[in-house]
Amino acid sequence: MRLLVVGGCGLVGSMVLPHLAATHGIRVLDLAEPAAPVSGVDYHAGDLHDVDLVATLAAGVDSLVFMAMGPAADWGSPANARAHLDVAVPGLYATLTGVHRAGVRHLVYTSSMSVYRYPLEGIEPAPGERRVDDGRLGHYPDESVPPDGDDFYGLAKRLGEEVCRTATVARGMDAICLRLCFPTADDSWPKDGTAMQRAISTSARDVAAAIEAALARRGTGFDVYSISGDGDERTMSLAKAKRELGWAPRDNTATA
Repeated sequence: MRLLVVGGCGLVGSMVLPHLAATHGIRVLDLAEPAAPVSGVDYHAGDLHDVDLVATLAAGVDSLVFMAMGPAADWGSPANARAHLDVAVPGLYATLTGVHRAGVRHLVYTSSMSVYRYPLEGIEPAPGERRVDDGRLGHYPDESVPPDGDDFYGLAKRLGEEVCRTATVARGMDAICLRLCFPTADDSWPKDGTAMQRAISTSARDVAAAIEAALARRGTGFDVYSISGDGDERTMSLAKAKRELGWAPRDNTATA
């Protein structure tokens, strides 16, 4: 396919672009220059709020892959939260306006399982115990449960999903939202960190495979899928992704 990847130079984009570029023609729009350009990828520096620029770059494109997000620096500060919300709502809305003008009717949005509260919050300590991350794994709800994440990042991703949902109604687009879990470069997977972070981290090649599966999902309107390296489903159900996308992680954290 011919893809417009918005945010292709960011954390997730830079991991998965080499995999996607192996089989697709890719045009990237990003504020940043690529740290390690992928051969054959057509890079463009620019602002995703620029509807005319987006429409120009989307000409002849089969699908939009939206991976843009706010910066990591000063994570959680008021300015940082504002940047994430700006990308997820007015930025995404402007991008969808531009691609729709160009005739694009399909998009893949990289959301996050952060749309739900961290599941360890649901494990109550015994009387007299402090709440600590002691390696116990909570369990995320499945896709049938409305999101309830209330931190700035989870809220930004929740609102981004709603912008995508609106595009399916108002503009007749197909929008596939992938709720990713700690995308990690292939050579450093699984992710270092807490027991839960390690358990749900997803290799870059599995994230790319999920995007590939979502690109083939057409005529369904709006939908969401949990995507994780937790192939044994200790922390969440991957049944919907397996059933409807034909996707399951090849790199399983349970056996890593």
